[in-house]
Amino acid sequence: MPFPPPALDDRSYDDLRTELLERIAVYTPEWTDRNPSDPGITLLELVAFLGEKLLYRFNQIPDATRAWLLRLLRVPLLPAQPARGLVAFTPRRRRPDRTPDAVELPAATVIATGDVQFETEQDVTALPVHVRAAAKIAAAAPRHPDLVAAAEAALDAHGLGNDEAPVFYRAAVLADDPTAPGAMPLDVPKAVDGVLWLAVLANDAKDVEALKHADSALAGAELNLGVALAPQLPDMFTVEPCPGAGGQLDGPVPQVEWQISTIDREDGGEPRYETLELFADSTRGLRRDGVARLRLPKKLTRLGVPVPDAPDAAGVGAYPPALDGEEAVLFWLRAFPLASAPEIPQLRWVGANAAEVVQAVTAQPEYLGTGTGMPNQRYAFAHRPVQPEAPPAVVEVEENGIWRPWRRVESFAASGPEDRHWTLDADAGEAGFGDTVRGRAPQIGERIRVLRYRYGGGEQGNAAAKSLTRLPGGEPVTVTNPLATEGGTAAETLEMAMDRIPGEFRRHDRAVTASDFAELAALTPGGEVGRAECVPLFHPPTKTLGAAGVVTVVVWPRQDPVHPDAPTPQRGLLRRVCAHLDARRLVTTELYVVPPAYRKVAVSVGISVKPGYSADAVRHWVDLVLRQYLSPLPPYGPEGSGWPLGRRVHGPELEAAALQVEGVEYLTGLDVAQQIDDGTWTPGTVVLQTWEAVELAAIAVVAGDAPPPVGEQPSPPPTSGTPVPVPIPSEEC
Repeated sequence: MPFPPPALDDRSYDDLRTELLERIAVYTPEWTDRNPSDPGITLLELVAFLGEKLLYRFNQIPDATRAWLLRLLRVPLLPAQPARGLVAFTPRRRRPDRTPDAVELPAATVIATGDVQFETEQDVTALPVHVRAAAKIAAAAPRHPDLVAAAEAALDAHGLGNDEAPVFYRAAVLADDPTAPGAMPLDVPKAVDGVLWLAVLANDAKDVEALKHADSALAGAELNLGVALAPQLPDMFTVEPCPGAGGQLDGPVPQVEWQISTIDREDGGEPRYETLELFADSTRGLRRDGVARLRLPKKLTRLGVPVPDAPDAAGVGAYPPALDGEEAVLFWLRAFPLASAPEIPQLRWVGANAAEVVQAVTAQPEYLGTGTGMPNQRYAFAHRPVQPEAPPAVVEVEENGIWRPWRRVESFAASGPEDRHWTLDADAGEAGFGDTVRGRAPQIGERIRVLRYRYGGGEQGNAAAKSLTRLPGGEPVTVTNPLATEGGTAAETLEMAMDRIPGEFRRHDRAVTASDFAELAALTPGGEVGRAECVPLFHPPTKTLGAAGVVTVVVWPRQDPVHPDAPTPQRGLLRRVCAHLDARRLVTTELYVVPPAYRKVAVSVGISVKPGYSADAVRHWVDLVLRQYLSPLPPYGPEGSGWPLGRRVHGPELEAAALQVEGVEYLTGLDVAQQIDDGTWTPGTVVLQTWEAVELAAIAVVAGDAPPPVGEQPSPPPTSGTPVPVPIPSEEC
């Protein structure tokens, strides 16, 4: 049955006019002319009109009432999300004739751009060095006579074995500035040896000898290597399942070996490398943006650039690739995955002296107030919004002269009368306590304090590259962010929270049904999810429907400028959705959060344009309508929620959409084709699997006969061989 909102005063204009006319006889009986032509009646009608408008406003629920309703229902506003990124430090030279010293920068060092402040997540030892990443990218065998001669000379100098075959490569070097025009990511997966090479160079060539000294700043130092991956497009059928609440978001840490070059050589003439200690790695084996922290050896005398006896053998085999400015190279680092570990992905930036930063500031300890013994006490922090993630806020209450920490909970639903629990309203920046029935209340005179918490967040934290440059005064270093910081979002508005209430009461913040999983995935903090669909009982690795206990959630990003027709989330977004759902699903549910699997579709349309209409304009609108009709993201698609998963692409349905364009007299033809595994195109209705979405790979709209579908030809398979890297000299002088 409908549930109409109550009307506090339901009088209408006619009711008010009638009431005013009836009062004339009571207050002014001498007023006898009550016709509409009387000026007094006109004034009464004006008062009735204005009164009806006031009553209409009176019957509306004001924002203050809506806010109190949310507080009564314990549905807090979602806080602003902080932006995150990477920064790199460079020590300054204090004296022109002296090598810069290493500078210790503790975690939580504040870096600012304008009024927006960030904090570092790791300790950093800013060393007077920088790194340059390189890889041996596979290339075709040389054909120019000079290049062939150089390659043969390299092979002769190396002494190729009978069971070895040459694999030619070109040295690719990652640009120092990833935002420079034409800067390309380093395609490490195409390296012939699967190795990421890092040249560690002195910031100034005149400091090389001083840094090689046994007691230099590099001896036993910690080297922070910042890594930013190129945008990754994961595959639906290779994504690992969510590990569960509190688990590692990417499964076990893959093994990546880090080695440093020495001046020693093995018996066969190959250079010798020593393994480095990796004592912290937020990249989880070069699988996400972060910082890998290495411990350099204390003895530097054996470190250096390996050089073969024959100059022609430089870069062959295990020797590092050639590099411009090699006179400033102190030594080489190389990283490669161990057995059964995934390959190193494409990289868009690698830098030394790096740290992760988050748009949040750690507050000093604060005194919140004194307990009153009343239920539902609330105390405000000095700063807001509070970031609930690590490090968590620590609230203590003084009981009988002893400060005792209280545990933060999401709600008091499972709290007892003596449980020392408190809740956090992150957006309001308030700590709430129980009502003495569910959760203990601070008693009269008990002081309350918070030892630490972080605050910050918002869209203003999405800073451009090279804008984070301000440090506290006195630090002998400079800092910059090589890439833009990302992820900052504004806090939830009151209207958005009101729209969320029905779903919250239906789900109770638990993921049980298919709609629960889809709605909770769309509400992942950060606002980056553009669409989420749940495919129950679908097991992606085996493409099996009907798998008991398996739930698969397909996620689309809100926007993807690189792939607008096939938006695909990056692994970072999948991890955040996974963590959000893990805390709300049943323990027995095997959960997969995956990107969409697209089936490429081509459409060709021939139209007849009505007289008086521009053929180019009509063709443009037909093209736009069909693109929006097949779009996977809202508000497009047949029903405004994106093209449904598993829905076939039928020619007559697209004809109906195209005929809605004004100026189209009729269609001369419409063909639909799909791309199959071998890269060829097959015409006809496209039947999708239950888990598949549509990618409009090609569309052609012409006035006249419909052209044939256009598709891409498959690329030839790569050749294989026993990898003995052989450099190809550059053809440029």
